[in-house]
Amino acid sequence: MKEIDSIIAACLNEKRSGQHKLYELYAGLMFGICLRYTGNRTDAEDVMQDGFVKIFQNIKHFRQEGSFEGWMKRIMVNTALNFLRHKKKENFIEFTSVHSVNLLENECFDPDFDPHQMMKIIQNLPIGCRTVFNMFAFEDFSHKEIAAQLGITEGTSKSQLARARKLLTEAVSEFKRKNDYQLSI
Repeated sequence: MKEIDSIIAACLNEKRSGQHKLYELYAGLMFGICLRYTGNRTDAEDVMQDGFVKIFQNIKHFRQEGSFEGWMKRIMVNTALNFLRHKKKENFIEFTSVHSVNLLENECFDPDFDPHQMMKIIQNLPIGCRTVFNMFAFEDFSHKEIAAQLGITEGTSKSQLARARKLLTEAVSEFKRKNDYQLSI
């Protein structure tokens, strides 16, 4: 029996030791997901805590079809989306002026760019852009799925993604410009 199978079995029997092991094993990964959506540590911690409660309450529904980690990620993403939905729906507005940005362009993603700095930049995106960007780029949701999950139109999802990419491109360029300037001083 793999370690994760024994941890799941302990969680199914509501053993705190199993729950603690599961938390220790996945807290970092799940916190990163929550932080990507919420944009700040306090909200991410709250969402992660709620997500783990849901995992422990619903572990009996895990059907062993697919990865357990993927099942937990989906719960965390849904918990984060519910948090954001309750926080402010008006954060998802359509930006028609950014439709000219090609949705397939990846000019903001420089493989040599510091991934920690990129996460900070993503966290500073407006909440609507950040949420759609995370769902599209990290969770592989389609615009139709994003629209259904967030209660917005597909057009709004597309425009939020385009705006997020535009803002990311600008922020990365600005960061590089400032760092190049500081290095040349």
